[in-house]
Amino acid sequence: MLQKKLILASKSPRRKQLLEMAGIPFEIKTKEVEENYPEDMPVMDVAPYLAQKKARACQDFIQDDEIILAADSVVIQGDNIYGKPTDAADARRIISELSGKMHWVITGVCLLSAEKETVFAGKAKVYFEEISEAEIAYYVEKYKPFDKAGAYAIQEWIGLCKINRIEGTYSNIMGLPMEMVYKELVAF
Repeated sequence: MLQKKLILASKSPRRKQLLEMAGIPFEIKTKEVEENYPEDMPVMDVAPYLAQKKARACQDFIQDDEIILAADSVVIQGDNIYGKPTDAADARRIISELSGKMHWVITGVCLLSAEKETVFAGKAKVYFEEISEAEIAYYVEKYKPFDKAGAYAIQEWIGLCKINRIEGTYSNIMGLPMEMVYKELVAF
């Protein structure tokens, strides 16, 4: 299927799991990248920008027979971007602000080889039920969602019990729009 070896430039256990579930062989190589972006950048462009930034940071160790896959997910409500929470209080604040409302999950992806680069993004709308303070406290204490954009994971309690609808794909919300990734890898 793939002519080149895939390098996942991410430490995300969810992205690793999604590629494994799809049967796509890969290895992991990462570099630390500061996840900052221009303040005037439109919020819908942030995730693809960060994915490209992460891929290009790994460019120096790419071999001719390899493709780097880097990704970044952001949660957006209105003009607010919700990244990873800084601590438990921040996680509770974020979930409280998302409670009872619709938000976007945008996952930007960059595929990069020695000759070519492709950047794209999966988009999904997520509709939360109202979440009580007690439920938020329970979720943050039990699941510790500190490494997750928007302070939640769709595959955990909050996703199972408090999301009443999604428009888009489950895998995109989990961290990688697999139908797009597969199609782009085949075309690459």
